[in-house]
Amino acid sequence: MAKMVERVMEAMKKPENIRNIAICAHIDHGKTTFSDNLLAGAGMMSEELAGKARVTDFHEDEQERGITIDSAAVSMVHEFKDKEYLVNLIDTPGHVDFGGDVTRAMRAVDGAIVLVCASEGVMPQTETVLRQALKERVKPILFINKVDRLIKELQLTPEAMQERFIKIINHVNKLIKSIAEKEYGDKWQVNVQDGSVCFGSAFHNWGLSIPYMQENNVSFKDIIDAYENDTWKELRKKAPIHQVTLDAVVKHLPDPKTASAYRIPKIWHGDLESEDGKALLNCDPNGPVFFVIVKTIVDPQAGEISTGRLFSGTMHKGMKAFLNLAQQEARIQQIFVMNGAKREIVDNIPSGNIVAIGGLKSGPGETITEEPKEPFEKISHIFEPVVTKAIEAKNPADLPKLVETLRVISKEDPSIKIEINEETGEHLMHGMGELHLEVIENRIVKDKGVQITTSPPIVVYRETVTKESPEEVEGKSPNKHNKLYFKVEPLEPAVAEAIKKKEIPEGRVKKKDQALVDKFVELGYDAKVAAKIKDVFDGNIFIDETRGVVQINEIMELLLDMFEDVMNAGPLAREPCINVKVRLIDCKLHEDAIHRGPAQMYPAIREGIRGAMMIANPVLYEPIQTLRFEAPEEYMGEISKLISNKRGQLLDMQQEGETVVVIGKLPVGEMFGLSNDLRSATGGRGQSSLVDQNFERLPGELQDKIVRQIRQRKGLKVED
Repeated sequence: MAKMVERVMEAMKKPENIRNIAICAHIDHGKTTFSDNLLAGAGMMSEELAGKARVTDFHEDEQERGITIDSAAVSMVHEFKDKEYLVNLIDTPGHVDFGGDVTRAMRAVDGAIVLVCASEGVMPQTETVLRQALKERVKPILFINKVDRLIKELQLTPEAMQERFIKIINHVNKLIKSIAEKEYGDKWQVNVQDGSVCFGSAFHNWGLSIPYMQENNVSFKDIIDAYENDTWKELRKKAPIHQVTLDAVVKHLPDPKTASAYRIPKIWHGDLESEDGKALLNCDPNGPVFFVIVKTIVDPQAGEISTGRLFSGTMHKGMKAFLNLAQQEARIQQIFVMNGAKREIVDNIPSGNIVAIGGLKSGPGETITEEPKEPFEKISHIFEPVVTKAIEAKNPADLPKLVETLRVISKEDPSIKIEINEETGEHLMHGMGELHLEVIENRIVKDKGVQITTSPPIVVYRETVTKESPEEVEGKSPNKHNKLYFKVEPLEPAVAEAIKKKEIPEGRVKKKDQALVDKFVELGYDAKVAAKIKDVFDGNIFIDETRGVVQINEIMELLLDMFEDVMNAGPLAREPCINVKVRLIDCKLHEDAIHRGPAQMYPAIREGIRGAMMIANPVLYEPIQTLRFEAPEEYMGEISKLISNKRGQLLDMQQEGETVVVIGKLPVGEMFGLSNDLRSATGGRGQSSLVDQNFERLPGELQDKIVRQIRQRKGLKVED
């Protein structure tokens, strides 16, 4: 093992020979089995176990459920044309409930191997992982897995197999073209001829690509013969999967230096002409340190271990560090090279690598530097948490332990949002879906040993307004010296869409941001109004339309604090708001600053915005998920009945061979227990996957009932 670490350390010093990659795919398309093969090829585990040990699934619950829940990082050396290359690999989860891990992994890598099952083809989650990769300007290549099933189970002719491959490749290319930014959509198309498409069977340890077939004189006929003569075990020697895919990785995926030149402008919003900007663009080992954390695990022995990507500079053991989001100083106590669940300690690491560090109390998304610097863009997931459970310790004495455990969990998995309500003493856990919360509950009980009780799942709604408030609403400070006048109205759909697609960055507008003004003008705003936008927060915007108010800048931070506060908890049921435009029309302020401090301003702003929303016809929106169901054709009627029973809407039904594929839209509030209902309706043979998620208006007849239920649950006054 020591020799292995030496080779890794040697390779780390040559950025042009480094490849940082993630493996991503739809659930059950074989990612972890595939990772095993790559590790076995690099001599890190026995070949006999490859594909069965699932080394990167080192959590007990991952082994039990047979799915990957956490992403895992591994560094290995691969030889290609007499040169040694360092491949830093992250195996990511496929289940949509753990998609946050995929998003975070994409920040650390420059390339991705997208796995697609040869018999199932491109699935909804394949599209989601491509979307996550391209959003971070990560270049994809394609591996078509489970080809053995086409030969053994479906017994397709070589022509029929070729047809199926072409269909998958065209589908993936179409997705890349439609999702990626214009200049990358064409440039990053995958292609069989140049080897950016490989195919094989991770379970049987073989892989092929056209360049490999030409160089080593292997043909597809050899593969078919091997299965017919039952000599397929020899294929792992003839066409080793790790050799074929890692050759493709080295050849087609960029090294950190090349990738930094086009990725940094997308994920770091500082000045590219500055010293920091130039060091980042060049991935300069002699520049200032910039390290972005993508995963934190809390090890009982070693404390918090943060894995991430070093974008510039060289990191040394013992150096001082600054956490830019938390605004804290710390020290890097240890540096590790990752090898799945094992870690090897090293002294220093140059830029362009994926490494782990110990000694920091921090979480994913944090930018670590030596001095305070402009941090990297926040890592944001495509879907938001929509399911919540209230959680409490069975034994009151365990309460401090539970609070500590929840803190650790929200660090290890930031897609889980933990909310501790001081007033009601309730701990709320928001997650992506039922499975997500179930896994976390099991981990609290098993790993942390805290006995808990949880409420039935609760859905998180959104509040919005449907018309402009007919008049200005006055917010008055308790001392009656300050008056503010607000109006609210629904946000234009084009603007809401641009915020959702991240074309408009979220956050407070510090100084005049010409790019932001131009974007709003392009979406139909007047240039003068666009220049007055002060905050874009969770899909809502705040505009200061006052004129000639001298002290307005002194209270701006207070205004934005309370605007964000109301957007987090709207007037109807204290649920988060969406698509609301708040306009401050005018304000009369006391001349003396002492009379307009937070204690006076906060209530005035809050009541003003809430009051304006209450007369702008406020309504609740509910989360809706678009799902894809698959089952044998005889269950077609059962699936459509299941969708209509859950207040759902059937969008599309297609038959593919003996399987029926149904696309339906269902409210999350009606989906609890869906997987069990689907199993019983289809004799255990149906499955569903998430295609999309958004919020739609809750039907009128349910509005009052749901508002009343939420207010009751939160202990708010219920109006008759």
